[in-house]
Amino acid sequence: MESSSACANEGPTAIESDAGGGAGVAPSSGTGGCARCSGWPEELISARAAASYWEAMHRRACEREAALKRQIEALEAKVKQRERELFGRRSERGGKSTSERWAVQALGLRRRRGQQPGAAGHGRRRHEQLPAQLEEYDLGEGEKHCEVCGLPFASFAGTEDSEVVEVEVRAYRRLIRRRRYRRCCQCRGQPRIITAPVPGKLIPKGSLGVSVWVLVLLDKFLFQRPTYRLLLDLRLSYGLEVAQGTVTEGLKRLVPLFEPLYEAIVARNLADTRWHADETRWLVFEELEGKAGHKWYLWAFLSSSTVVFQLDPSRAAEVPVAHFGEDATGILNVDRYAAYKVLLDGGRILLAFCWAHVRRDFLAIARDWGGGHEAWGLGWVAQIAALYGLNRERLALREQPERFSEAQATLERALEQMATERDAQLLDAELHPARRKVLESLHRHWSGLVLFVAHPEVPMDNNRAERAQRPQVIGRKNYYGSGARWSGELAAMLFSLLQTLLMWKINPRDWLTGYLTACAENAGNAPPGAEQWLPWNLSETRQLELQQRQARARDGP
Repeated sequence: MESSSACANEGPTAIESDAGGGAGVAPSSGTGGCARCSGWPEELISARAAASYWEAMHRRACEREAALKRQIEALEAKVKQRERELFGRRSERGGKSTSERWAVQALGLRRRRGQQPGAAGHGRRRHEQLPAQLEEYDLGEGEKHCEVCGLPFASFAGTEDSEVVEVEVRAYRRLIRRRRYRRCCQCRGQPRIITAPVPGKLIPKGSLGVSVWVLVLLDKFLFQRPTYRLLLDLRLSYGLEVAQGTVTEGLKRLVPLFEPLYEAIVARNLADTRWHADETRWLVFEELEGKAGHKWYLWAFLSSSTVVFQLDPSRAAEVPVAHFGEDATGILNVDRYAAYKVLLDGGRILLAFCWAHVRRDFLAIARDWGGGHEAWGLGWVAQIAALYGLNRERLALREQPERFSEAQATLERALEQMATERDAQLLDAELHPARRKVLESLHRHWSGLVLFVAHPEVPMDNNRAERAQRPQVIGRKNYYGSGARWSGELAAMLFSLLQTLLMWKINPRDWLTGYLTACAENAGNAPPGAEQWLPWNLSETRQLELQQRQARARDGP
Protein backbone atom coordinates (compact mmCIF):
# COMPACT_ATOMS: atom_id res chain seq x y z
CA MET A 1 0.00 0.00 0.00
CA GLU A 2 1.40 3.35 -1.13
CA SER A 3 1.99 5.94 1.48
CA SER A 4 -0.36 8.91 1.13
CA SER A 5 1.96 11.22 2.99
CA ALA A 6 3.51 14.04 0.96
CA CYS A 7 7.06 15.26 1.31
CA ALA A 8 7.29 18.58 3.04
CA ASN A 9 9.73 19.75 0.35
CA GLU A 10 7.60 18.56 -2.59
CA GLY A 11 7.03 21.10 -5.37
CA PRO A 12 9.21 23.92 -6.65
CA THR A 13 11.29 25.91 -4.25
CA ALA A 14 10.28 29.56 -4.41
CA ILE A 15 12.45 32.51 -3.47
CA GLU A 16 10.59 35.72 -2.71
CA SER A 17 11.62 38.71 -4.75
CA ASP A 18 12.24 41.95 -2.97
CA ALA A 19 11.71 43.81 -6.24
CA GLY A 20 8.04 43.21 -6.66
CA GLY A 21 6.88 39.73 -5.66
CA GLY A 22 8.43 37.77 -8.55
CA ALA A 23 9.66 34.21 -7.97
CA GLY A 24 12.75 32.39 -9.08
CA VAL A 25 11.99 28.67 -9.37
CA ALA A 26 14.48 25.85 -8.83
CA PRO A 27 14.12 22.91 -11.23
CA SER A 28 12.39 19.77 -10.09
CA SER A 29 13.90 16.29 -10.45
CA GLY A 30 11.59 15.42 -13.32
CA THR A 31 10.28 12.38 -11.39
CA GLY A 32 7.47 14.19 -9.62
CA GLY A 33 9.41 14.82 -6.37
CA CYS A 34 11.06 17.92 -5.14
CA ALA A 35 14.65 18.77 -5.92
CA ARG A 36 15.88 18.20 -2.37
CA CYS A 37 14.31 14.73 -2.16
CA SER A 38 15.81 13.80 -5.53
CA GLY A 39 19.32 14.19 -4.28
CA TRP A 40 20.21 17.55 -5.85
CA PRO A 41 23.10 19.31 -4.15
CA GLU A 42 21.91 22.24 -2.06
CA GLU A 43 24.36 24.56 -3.82
CA LEU A 44 22.97 23.66 -7.26
CA ILE A 45 19.41 24.17 -6.08
CA SER A 46 20.27 27.64 -4.74
CA ALA A 47 22.21 28.57 -7.91
CA ARG A 48 19.42 27.50 -10.24
CA ALA A 49 16.86 29.36 -8.15
CA ALA A 50 19.00 32.50 -8.14
CA ALA A 51 19.55 32.23 -11.93
CA SER A 52 15.83 31.96 -12.52
CA TYR A 53 15.21 34.95 -10.27
CA TRP A 54 17.73 37.14 -12.07
CA GLU A 55 16.38 36.06 -15.46
CA ALA A 56 12.95 37.28 -14.35
CA MET A 57 14.43 40.50 -13.04
CA HIS A 58 16.32 41.05 -16.32
CA ARG A 59 13.18 40.43 -18.33
CA ARG A 60 11.33 42.98 -16.23
CA ALA A 61 14.12 45.49 -16.58
CA CYS A 62 14.08 45.08 -20.37
CA GLU A 63 10.33 45.62 -20.39
CA ARG A 64 10.70 48.75 -18.27
CA GLU A 65 13.51 49.99 -20.51
CA ALA A 66 11.41 49.45 -23.63
CA ALA A 67 8.49 51.29 -22.02
CA LEU A 68 10.77 54.17 -21.03
CA LYS A 69 12.19 54.33 -24.55
CA ARG A 70 8.68 54.53 -25.97
CA GLN A 71 7.87 57.25 -23.45
CA ILE A 72 11.03 59.18 -24.33
CA GLU A 73 10.24 58.84 -28.03
CA ALA A 74 6.72 60.16 -27.45
CA LEU A 75 8.01 63.04 -25.32
CA GLU A 76 10.64 63.96 -27.91
CA ALA A 77 7.91 64.01 -30.56
CA LYS A 78 5.78 66.17 -28.27
CA VAL A 79 8.70 68.58 -27.75
CA LYS A 80 9.19 68.85 -31.52
CA GLN A 81 5.48 69.46 -31.95
CA ARG A 82 5.46 72.19 -29.29
CA GLU A 83 8.57 73.83 -30.78
CA ARG A 84 6.90 73.77 -34.18
CA GLU A 85 3.71 75.29 -32.75
CA LEU A 86 5.64 77.92 -30.78
CA PHE A 87 8.44 78.85 -33.17
CA GLY A 88 7.30 77.44 -36.51
CA ARG A 89 5.45 79.22 -39.28
CA ARG A 90 1.89 80.21 -38.49
CA SER A 91 0.77 79.84 -42.08
CA GLU A 92 1.36 77.35 -44.86
CA ARG A 93 1.91 80.26 -47.21
CA GLY A 94 5.38 81.61 -47.81
CA GLY A 95 8.55 79.63 -47.32
CA LYS A 96 8.31 75.94 -46.68
CA SER A 97 9.37 74.18 -43.49
CA THR A 98 11.73 71.21 -43.59
CA SER A 99 8.92 68.66 -43.75
CA GLU A 100 7.18 70.70 -46.44
CA ARG A 101 10.37 70.59 -48.53
CA TRP A 102 10.60 66.84 -47.96
CA ALA A 103 7.01 66.47 -49.10
CA VAL A 104 7.69 68.54 -52.21
CA GLN A 105 10.71 66.39 -53.06
CA ALA A 106 8.79 63.17 -52.42
CA LEU A 107 5.96 64.26 -54.70
CA GLY A 108 8.18 65.71 -57.40
CA LEU A 109 6.48 69.11 -57.15
CA ARG A 110 9.54 71.32 -56.73
CA ARG A 111 9.10 74.62 -58.52
CA ARG A 112 11.08 77.79 -58.74
CA ARG A 113 10.08 81.05 -57.12
CA GLY A 114 8.20 83.78 -58.93
CA GLN A 115 5.95 83.58 -61.96
CA GLN A 116 5.70 80.05 -63.28
CA PRO A 117 6.42 79.06 -66.89
CA GLY A 118 3.31 79.29 -69.04
CA ALA A 119 1.43 81.52 -66.58
CA ALA A 120 -0.17 84.59 -68.12
CA GLY A 121 1.40 87.83 -66.95
CA HIS A 122 -0.48 91.02 -66.21
CA GLY A 123 1.53 93.11 -68.68
CA ARG A 124 2.70 96.65 -68.15
CA ARG A 125 0.13 98.71 -66.30
CA ARG A 126 -0.53 102.06 -67.95
CA HIS A 127 -2.83 103.58 -65.30
CA GLU A 128 -4.72 105.39 -68.05
CA GLN A 129 -7.79 105.71 -65.81
CA LEU A 130 -5.96 108.17 -63.56
CA PRO A 131 -6.23 111.92 -64.17
CA ALA A 132 -3.14 113.43 -65.78
CA GLN A 133 -1.27 116.52 -64.69
CA LEU A 134 0.98 117.84 -67.45
CA GLU A 135 4.54 118.87 -66.61
CA GLU A 136 6.79 120.37 -69.32
CA TYR A 137 10.57 120.54 -69.03
CA ASP A 138 12.89 122.53 -71.26
CA LEU A 139 16.57 123.28 -71.53
CA GLY A 140 17.83 126.36 -69.80
CA GLU A 141 18.44 129.45 -71.95
CA GLY A 142 22.18 128.99 -71.63
CA GLU A 143 21.97 125.35 -72.76
CA LYS A 144 20.17 125.81 -76.11
CA HIS A 145 23.34 126.16 -78.20
CA CYS A 146 26.33 124.03 -79.12
CA GLU A 147 28.91 124.01 -76.37
CA VAL A 148 31.73 123.93 -79.01
CA CYS A 149 30.80 126.46 -81.72
CA GLY A 150 27.99 128.31 -79.98
CA LEU A 151 25.50 127.85 -82.85
CA PRO A 152 21.92 127.78 -81.40
CA PHE A 153 19.81 124.63 -81.54
CA ALA A 154 16.79 124.43 -83.85
CA SER A 155 13.42 123.23 -82.58
CA PHE A 156 12.62 119.57 -83.30
CA ALA A 157 9.16 118.09 -83.79
CA GLY A 158 7.54 116.22 -80.93
CA THR A 159 8.55 115.57 -77.35
CA GLU A 160 10.01 112.64 -75.48
CA ASP A 161 7.32 111.55 -72.99
CA SER A 162 7.22 109.42 -69.87
CA GLU A 163 5.00 109.21 -66.83
CA VAL A 164 5.28 108.70 -63.09
CA VAL A 165 2.41 107.80 -60.76
CA GLU A 166 2.07 109.93 -57.63
CA VAL A 167 -0.42 109.95 -54.76
CA GLU A 168 -1.38 113.12 -52.89
CA VAL A 169 -3.80 113.00 -49.96
CA ARG A 170 -4.63 115.97 -47.80
CA ALA A 171 -6.88 116.84 -44.90
CA TYR A 172 -9.05 119.92 -45.14
CA ARG A 173 -11.91 121.69 -43.37
CA ARG A 174 -15.34 122.07 -44.89
CA LEU A 175 -16.38 125.60 -44.03
CA ILE A 176 -20.16 125.42 -44.02
CA ARG A 177 -21.88 128.77 -44.48
CA ARG A 178 -25.66 128.68 -44.41
CA ARG A 179 -27.24 131.70 -46.05
CA ARG A 180 -29.88 133.54 -44.04
CA TYR A 181 -32.91 135.50 -45.21
CA ARG A 182 -35.24 137.99 -43.55
CA ARG A 183 -38.94 137.69 -44.12
CA CYS A 184 -40.37 140.88 -45.69
CA CYS A 185 -44.02 140.00 -45.21
CA GLN A 186 -46.09 140.49 -42.06
CA CYS A 187 -47.53 136.96 -41.95
CA ARG A 188 -48.09 135.91 -38.38
CA GLY A 189 -46.77 132.69 -36.87
CA GLN A 190 -43.81 132.48 -39.26
CA PRO A 191 -40.14 132.87 -38.29
CA ARG A 192 -38.67 136.18 -39.26
CA ILE A 193 -35.24 134.74 -40.10
CA ILE A 194 -34.91 131.79 -42.47
CA THR A 195 -31.63 129.87 -42.65
CA ALA A 196 -30.55 127.27 -45.23
CA PRO A 197 -30.88 123.72 -43.88
CA VAL A 198 -28.00 122.00 -42.12
CA PRO A 199 -26.16 119.52 -44.38
CA GLY A 200 -26.38 115.93 -43.22
CA LYS A 201 -23.89 114.70 -40.63
CA LEU A 202 -23.07 111.09 -39.92
CA ILE A 203 -22.79 111.85 -36.20
CA PRO A 204 -24.87 114.86 -35.14
CA LYS A 205 -22.65 117.57 -33.66
CA GLY A 206 -19.62 115.51 -34.66
CA SER A 207 -16.61 117.20 -36.22
CA LEU A 208 -15.48 114.30 -38.45
CA GLY A 209 -16.95 113.84 -41.90
CA VAL A 210 -17.88 110.71 -43.83
CA SER A 211 -14.47 110.45 -45.50
CA VAL A 212 -12.72 110.28 -42.12
CA TRP A 213 -15.01 107.54 -40.85
CA VAL A 214 -14.53 105.58 -44.08
CA LEU A 215 -10.79 105.85 -43.50
CA VAL A 216 -11.13 104.69 -39.88
CA LEU A 217 -13.36 101.71 -40.72
CA LEU A 218 -11.20 100.48 -43.59
CA ASP A 219 -7.95 100.99 -41.72
CA LYS A 220 -9.15 99.06 -38.67
CA PHE A 221 -11.42 96.35 -40.03
CA LEU A 222 -9.97 95.72 -43.50
CA PHE A 223 -6.29 96.61 -43.20
CA GLN A 224 -6.08 95.54 -39.54
CA ARG A 225 -4.09 98.51 -38.25
CA PRO A 226 -4.43 99.62 -34.63
CA THR A 227 -6.32 102.88 -34.32
CA TYR A 228 -3.46 104.65 -32.61
CA ARG A 229 -1.25 104.03 -35.66
CA LEU A 230 -3.83 105.59 -37.94
CA LEU A 231 -4.10 108.62 -35.65
CA LEU A 232 -0.32 108.93 -35.59
CA ASP A 233 -0.26 108.74 -39.40
CA LEU A 234 -2.92 111.46 -39.65
CA ARG A 235 -0.93 113.70 -37.34
CA LEU A 236 2.47 113.16 -38.98
CA SER A 237 1.31 113.09 -42.61
CA TYR A 238 -1.60 115.51 -42.70
CA GLY A 239 -1.34 117.61 -39.56
CA LEU A 240 -4.72 116.32 -38.38
CA GLU A 241 -5.08 115.81 -34.62
CA VAL A 242 -7.85 113.38 -33.62
CA ALA A 243 -8.29 112.09 -30.08
CA GLN A 244 -8.51 108.34 -29.48
CA GLY A 245 -11.65 108.88 -27.38
CA THR A 246 -13.35 110.70 -30.25
CA VAL A 247 -12.82 107.70 -32.52
CA THR A 248 -13.91 105.19 -29.87
CA GLU A 249 -17.11 107.05 -29.04
CA GLY A 250 -17.83 107.58 -32.73
CA LEU A 251 -17.45 103.87 -33.53
CA LYS A 252 -19.88 103.04 -30.73
CA ARG A 253 -22.45 105.35 -32.29
CA LEU A 254 -21.99 103.73 -35.71
CA VAL A 255 -23.01 100.26 -34.48
CA PRO A 256 -26.78 100.71 -35.22
CA LEU A 257 -25.99 101.69 -38.83
CA PHE A 258 -24.58 98.24 -39.61
CA GLU A 259 -26.97 96.05 -37.63
CA PRO A 260 -29.67 95.77 -40.38
CA LEU A 261 -26.98 94.99 -42.95
CA TYR A 262 -25.49 92.27 -40.76
CA GLU A 263 -28.90 90.67 -40.17
CA ALA A 264 -29.55 90.59 -43.92
CA ILE A 265 -26.13 89.01 -44.59
CA VAL A 266 -26.84 86.29 -42.00
CA ALA A 267 -30.27 85.60 -43.52
CA ARG A 268 -28.80 85.17 -47.00
CA ASN A 269 -26.03 82.98 -45.61
CA LEU A 270 -28.59 80.59 -44.12
CA ALA A 271 -30.58 80.49 -47.36
CA ASP A 272 -27.67 78.76 -49.10
CA THR A 273 -26.94 75.00 -49.05
CA ARG A 274 -23.12 74.97 -49.17
CA TRP A 275 -20.95 76.43 -46.44
CA HIS A 276 -17.49 76.52 -44.95
CA ALA A 277 -16.98 77.05 -41.21
CA ASP A 278 -14.06 77.63 -38.88
CA GLU A 279 -13.30 79.46 -35.66
CA THR A 280 -10.37 81.33 -34.15
CA ARG A 281 -9.75 82.94 -30.79
CA TRP A 282 -10.48 86.61 -30.25
CA LEU A 283 -9.78 88.59 -27.09
CA VAL A 284 -12.48 90.78 -25.55
CA PHE A 285 -11.25 92.78 -22.58
CA GLU A 286 -14.55 93.02 -20.77
CA GLU A 287 -15.46 91.12 -17.64
CA LEU A 288 -18.35 88.75 -18.24
CA GLU A 289 -20.18 87.20 -15.30
CA GLY A 290 -19.46 83.49 -15.12
CA LYS A 291 -16.56 83.65 -17.60
CA ALA A 292 -12.92 83.45 -16.60
CA GLY A 293 -10.39 85.23 -18.76
CA HIS A 294 -10.76 87.27 -21.92
CA LYS A 295 -10.59 84.54 -24.57
CA TRP A 296 -13.60 84.66 -26.88
CA TYR A 297 -14.03 83.07 -30.29
CA LEU A 298 -14.71 84.48 -33.72
CA TRP A 299 -16.70 81.97 -35.77
CA ALA A 300 -16.74 82.19 -39.56
CA PHE A 301 -19.54 80.83 -41.77
CA LEU A 302 -19.01 81.24 -45.52
CA SER A 303 -21.52 80.59 -48.27
CA SER A 304 -21.27 81.15 -52.02
CA SER A 305 -22.29 84.80 -51.68
CA THR A 306 -21.67 85.88 -48.08
CA VAL A 307 -19.19 85.79 -45.22
CA VAL A 308 -20.58 85.83 -41.68
CA PHE A 309 -18.50 86.27 -38.54
CA GLN A 310 -20.00 85.71 -35.12
CA LEU A 311 -18.39 86.62 -31.81
CA ASP A 312 -19.12 84.32 -28.89
CA PRO A 313 -17.59 83.73 -25.45
CA SER A 314 -17.45 79.97 -26.01
CA ARG A 315 -16.19 77.45 -28.50
CA ALA A 316 -19.05 75.08 -27.81
CA ALA A 317 -21.36 73.33 -30.26
CA GLU A 318 -24.19 75.68 -29.33
CA VAL A 319 -22.74 78.36 -31.62
CA PRO A 320 -23.00 76.49 -34.97
CA VAL A 321 -26.24 74.86 -33.84
CA ALA A 322 -27.77 78.25 -33.10
CA HIS A 323 -26.48 79.74 -36.35
CA PHE A 324 -27.93 77.06 -38.63
CA GLY A 325 -31.09 76.61 -36.58
CA GLU A 326 -33.64 73.93 -37.42
CA ASP A 327 -34.31 74.78 -41.07
CA ALA A 328 -30.92 74.90 -42.79
CA THR A 329 -30.02 71.89 -44.94
CA GLY A 330 -26.91 71.28 -47.01
CA ILE A 331 -23.23 70.40 -46.84
CA LEU A 332 -20.75 72.07 -44.50
CA ASN A 333 -16.97 71.96 -45.05
CA VAL A 334 -15.21 71.85 -41.67
CA ASP A 335 -12.20 70.48 -39.85
CA ARG A 336 -12.67 67.60 -37.41
CA TYR A 337 -13.54 69.72 -34.37
CA ALA A 338 -16.19 67.93 -32.30
CA ALA A 339 -18.49 70.98 -32.06
CA TYR A 340 -19.45 70.64 -35.72
CA LYS A 341 -20.28 66.94 -35.43
CA VAL A 342 -23.36 67.79 -33.36
CA LEU A 343 -24.86 69.12 -36.61
CA LEU A 344 -24.95 65.56 -37.95
CA ASP A 345 -27.84 64.76 -35.62
CA GLY A 346 -31.00 64.76 -37.68
CA GLY A 347 -29.20 64.34 -41.00
CA ARG A 348 -30.11 67.80 -42.31
CA ILE A 349 -26.50 68.93 -42.62
CA LEU A 350 -23.71 66.71 -43.93
CA LEU A 351 -20.12 67.39 -42.89
CA ALA A 352 -17.35 67.34 -45.51
CA PHE A 353 -14.10 66.94 -43.59
CA CYS A 354 -10.89 68.61 -44.66
CA TRP A 355 -8.14 66.63 -46.43
CA ALA A 356 -5.65 69.41 -45.70
CA HIS A 357 -5.97 68.63 -41.99
CA VAL A 358 -5.45 64.91 -42.68
CA ARG A 359 -2.35 65.81 -44.67
CA ARG A 360 -1.05 67.82 -41.71
CA ASP A 361 -1.44 64.75 -39.49
CA PHE A 362 0.91 62.72 -41.67
CA LEU A 363 3.33 65.62 -42.03
CA ALA A 364 3.41 65.93 -38.25
CA ILE A 365 4.37 62.25 -37.95
CA ALA A 366 7.20 62.75 -40.45
CA ARG A 367 8.34 65.96 -38.81
CA ASP A 368 8.04 65.07 -35.12
CA TRP A 369 8.90 61.38 -34.94
CA GLY A 370 11.63 61.16 -37.59
CA GLY A 371 13.41 57.94 -38.45
CA GLY A 372 11.34 55.42 -40.39
CA HIS A 373 8.21 57.43 -39.62
CA GLU A 374 9.35 60.11 -42.05
CA ALA A 375 9.12 57.90 -45.13
CA TRP A 376 5.84 56.44 -43.89
CA GLY A 377 4.24 59.85 -43.34
CA LEU A 378 5.44 61.32 -46.63
CA GLY A 379 4.18 58.24 -48.45
CA TRP A 380 0.66 59.04 -47.25
CA VAL A 381 1.18 62.70 -48.14
CA ALA A 382 2.03 61.60 -51.69
CA GLN A 383 -1.21 59.61 -51.88
CA ILE A 384 -3.23 62.63 -50.73
CA ALA A 385 -1.49 64.81 -53.33
CA ALA A 386 -2.46 62.24 -55.96
CA LEU A 387 -6.09 62.50 -54.82
CA TYR A 388 -6.01 66.27 -55.27
CA GLY A 389 -4.60 65.80 -58.77
CA LEU A 390 -7.22 63.23 -59.74
CA ASN A 391 -9.99 65.46 -58.43
CA ARG A 392 -8.70 68.46 -60.43
CA GLU A 393 -8.63 66.33 -63.58
CA ARG A 394 -12.16 65.13 -62.88
CA LEU A 395 -13.54 68.64 -62.33
CA ALA A 396 -11.93 69.87 -65.55
CA LEU A 397 -14.02 67.30 -67.47
CA ARG A 398 -17.45 68.17 -66.08
CA GLU A 399 -18.62 69.35 -69.51
CA GLN A 400 -17.60 66.00 -71.06
CA PRO A 401 -19.80 63.31 -69.45
CA GLU A 402 -17.98 60.23 -70.79
CA ARG A 403 -14.50 61.40 -69.82
CA PHE A 404 -15.87 62.68 -66.52
CA SER A 405 -17.19 59.19 -65.72
CA GLU A 406 -13.78 57.67 -66.45
CA ALA A 407 -12.06 60.22 -64.21
CA GLN A 408 -14.67 59.56 -61.52
CA ALA A 409 -13.95 55.83 -61.63
CA THR A 410 -10.20 56.46 -61.41
CA LEU A 411 -10.69 58.65 -58.36
CA GLU A 412 -12.92 56.06 -56.67
CA ARG A 413 -10.33 53.30 -57.28
CA ALA A 414 -7.61 55.46 -55.72
CA LEU A 415 -9.76 56.00 -52.63
CA GLU A 416 -10.53 52.28 -52.39
CA GLN A 417 -6.82 51.47 -52.52
CA MET A 418 -6.13 54.03 -49.81
CA ALA A 419 -8.88 52.57 -47.60
CA THR A 420 -7.54 49.04 -48.15
CA GLU A 421 -4.02 50.08 -47.19
CA ARG A 422 -5.33 51.93 -44.14
CA ASP A 423 -7.31 48.91 -42.89
CA ALA A 424 -4.40 46.52 -43.51
CA GLN A 425 -2.05 48.66 -41.44
CA LEU A 426 -4.60 48.96 -38.64
CA LEU A 427 -4.72 45.14 -38.40
CA ASP A 428 -1.01 45.08 -37.58
CA ALA A 429 -0.72 44.51 -33.82
CA GLU A 430 2.80 46.00 -33.87
CA LEU A 431 1.68 49.28 -35.48
CA HIS A 432 3.27 52.28 -33.76
CA PRO A 433 0.76 54.15 -31.53
CA ALA A 434 1.35 57.46 -33.33
CA ARG A 435 0.63 55.87 -36.69
CA ARG A 436 -2.39 54.05 -35.31
CA LYS A 437 -3.87 57.26 -33.94
CA VAL A 438 -3.66 58.99 -37.33
CA LEU A 439 -5.05 56.02 -39.25
CA GLU A 440 -7.91 55.52 -36.78
CA SER A 441 -8.84 59.18 -37.24
CA LEU A 442 -8.72 58.67 -41.01
CA HIS A 443 -11.03 55.65 -40.67
CA ARG A 444 -13.39 57.44 -38.29
CA HIS A 445 -13.89 60.45 -40.58
CA TRP A 446 -13.81 58.55 -43.88
CA SER A 447 -17.48 59.07 -44.82
CA GLY A 448 -17.06 62.86 -44.55
CA LEU A 449 -13.70 62.85 -46.30
CA VAL A 450 -15.08 61.11 -49.40
CA LEU A 451 -18.22 63.25 -49.60
CA PHE A 452 -16.65 65.28 -52.41
CA VAL A 453 -16.74 62.22 -54.68
CA ALA A 454 -20.54 62.10 -54.86
CA HIS A 455 -20.77 65.91 -54.74
CA PRO A 456 -18.21 67.38 -57.17
CA GLU A 457 -19.19 70.91 -56.17
CA VAL A 458 -17.82 70.29 -52.66
CA PRO A 459 -14.11 71.14 -52.19
CA MET A 460 -11.72 68.61 -50.72
CA ASP A 461 -10.57 70.98 -47.97
CA ASN A 462 -11.69 73.84 -45.77
CA ASN A 463 -8.96 76.24 -46.90
CA ARG A 464 -11.49 78.87 -47.94
CA ALA A 465 -12.63 79.38 -44.34
CA GLU A 466 -9.06 79.45 -43.06
CA ARG A 467 -8.09 82.07 -45.64
CA ALA A 468 -11.08 84.18 -44.63
CA GLN A 469 -9.78 84.29 -41.06
CA ARG A 470 -6.26 85.43 -41.89
CA PRO A 471 -7.11 89.16 -41.69
CA GLN A 472 -8.62 88.65 -38.24
CA VAL A 473 -5.54 86.78 -37.07
CA ILE A 474 -3.42 89.71 -38.26
CA GLY A 475 -5.71 92.11 -36.40
CA ARG A 476 -5.47 89.98 -33.28
CA LYS A 477 -1.71 90.23 -33.42
CA ASN A 478 -1.72 93.96 -34.15
CA TYR A 479 -4.27 95.23 -31.65
CA TYR A 480 -4.97 92.14 -29.50
CA GLY A 481 -8.74 92.09 -30.01
CA SER A 482 -11.57 94.27 -28.73
CA GLY A 483 -11.73 96.41 -25.63
CA ALA A 484 -15.45 95.85 -25.02
CA ARG A 485 -18.25 93.57 -26.12
CA TRP A 486 -19.89 96.20 -28.34
CA SER A 487 -16.51 96.73 -30.04
CA GLY A 488 -16.14 93.01 -30.70
CA GLU A 489 -19.66 92.83 -32.14
CA LEU A 490 -18.93 95.82 -34.38
CA ALA A 491 -15.76 94.07 -35.54
CA ALA A 492 -17.74 90.94 -36.43
CA MET A 493 -20.26 93.06 -38.40
CA LEU A 494 -17.57 94.94 -40.31
CA PHE A 495 -15.51 91.80 -40.98
CA SER A 496 -18.67 90.20 -42.43
CA LEU A 497 -19.65 93.23 -44.50
CA LEU A 498 -16.21 94.04 -45.93
CA GLN A 499 -15.36 90.45 -46.87
CA THR A 500 -18.78 90.02 -48.47
CA LEU A 501 -18.19 93.16 -50.55
CA LEU A 502 -14.79 91.86 -51.62
CA MET A 503 -16.36 88.54 -52.56
CA TRP A 504 -18.62 90.45 -54.95
CA LYS A 505 -15.58 92.42 -56.21
CA ILE A 506 -17.09 95.68 -54.95
CA ASN A 507 -14.79 98.50 -53.90
CA PRO A 508 -15.32 98.85 -50.11
CA ARG A 509 -14.22 102.50 -50.06
CA ASP A 510 -16.77 103.61 -52.66
CA TRP A 511 -19.49 101.47 -51.10
CA LEU A 512 -18.89 102.79 -47.58
CA THR A 513 -18.75 106.36 -48.84
CA GLY A 514 -22.14 105.99 -50.52
CA TYR A 515 -23.79 104.16 -47.64
CA LEU A 516 -22.50 106.44 -44.88
CA THR A 517 -23.48 109.48 -46.94
CA ALA A 518 -27.02 108.09 -47.13
CA CYS A 519 -26.92 107.60 -43.35
CA ALA A 520 -25.78 111.19 -42.88
CA GLU A 521 -28.63 112.44 -45.05
CA ASN A 522 -31.00 110.44 -42.83
CA ALA A 523 -29.96 112.35 -39.70
CA GLY A 524 -27.28 109.83 -38.77
CA ASN A 525 -29.57 106.81 -38.93
CA ALA A 526 -29.57 103.79 -41.21
CA PRO A 527 -31.47 104.66 -44.41
CA PRO A 528 -34.88 103.05 -44.98
CA GLY A 529 -34.46 99.68 -46.64
CA ALA A 530 -30.77 99.54 -45.76
CA GLU A 531 -30.55 95.95 -47.06
CA GLN A 532 -31.03 97.34 -50.58
CA TRP A 533 -27.42 98.50 -50.36
CA LEU A 534 -26.15 94.92 -50.20
CA PRO A 535 -24.53 93.56 -53.40
CA TRP A 536 -27.25 91.11 -54.43
CA ASN A 537 -29.87 93.85 -54.25
CA LEU A 538 -27.95 96.38 -56.36
CA SER A 539 -28.75 96.89 -60.01
CA GLU A 540 -26.26 95.57 -62.53
CA THR A 541 -25.33 99.12 -63.47
CA ARG A 542 -24.60 100.08 -59.88
CA GLN A 543 -22.64 96.87 -59.30
CA LEU A 544 -20.52 97.63 -62.34
CA GLU A 545 -19.88 101.17 -61.12
CA LEU A 546 -18.66 99.87 -57.76
CA GLN A 547 -16.66 97.02 -59.28
CA GLN A 548 -14.85 99.11 -61.88
CA ARG A 549 -13.94 102.15 -59.90
CA GLN A 550 -12.43 104.91 -62.00
CA ALA A 551 -10.42 107.57 -60.27
CA ARG A 552 -11.81 111.01 -60.86
CA ALA A 553 -9.92 114.28 -61.04
CA ARG A 554 -10.58 116.39 -58.00
CA ASP A 555 -9.86 120.05 -58.60
CA GLY A 556 -10.56 120.91 -54.99
CA PRO A 557 -12.28 119.87 -51.82
